[in-house]
Amino acid sequence: MIQKKQRERATIKHEPIEKKSFKPGNVLAPVPAVLVSCGGAAGWKPNLITIAWTGSVCSDPPMLSISVRPERYSHDIIQTTKEFVVNVPSIRQAKATDWCGMVSGRNEDKFAGTGLTPEPALKVQCPIVMECPLNIECSVQQSLKLGSHTMFLAEVVAVQVSSALLDAKGRLRLEKGGFLAFAVGQYFALGRSLGRFGFSVQKRKKKLRR
Repeated sequence: MIQKKQRERATIKHEPIEKKSFKPGNVLAPVPAVLVSCGGAAGWKPNLITIAWTGSVCSDPPMLSISVRPERYSHDIIQTTKEFVVNVPSIRQAKATDWCGMVSGRNEDKFAGTGLTPEPALKVQCPIVMECPLNIECSVQQSLKLGSHTMFLAEVVAVQVSSALLDAKGRLRLEKGGFLAFAVGQYFALGRSLGRFGFSVQKRKKKLRR
């Protein structure tokens, strides 16, 4: 009976839907827009690159991936040093995030150009971006040439978070980060919460009797 009620709550009311064929392409959206820092070792100067193609790939060990075009300046840096930091910006860093994707580190000091602050990482030699609420330090385990991009698979070796994202009990509250999303060539602020993971099967709380 309980499972039946859970299914009923999760059932979608169908309305007429029309589908049309569309050309194959990178239409998965929204995705995070992040600032990846690299360099600061092996003779490479610190650099930033804007990445929209990133994602979690494993939980034990914690791993993520980023995909970078071989012609990008940061590609050779990461290929050589085998490390990078995924700095997750908030809407306050939206303009800086966009600018770092429009200019090349070969010609520009992106930290100086944006006013962002490079600070030492805990486990890797490349800097973190101090202003970004979340900094994920990564060690490259494997690189895959996939065509237009190289995918770097990396283990998360350290994480730094803004104290504003921790509640009184020390729990991480990422919903307070004000993070960016990227879709169809545009940046978006994340909207309202629709429920916690598992809300579709959560038992309804009984109203307290007076």
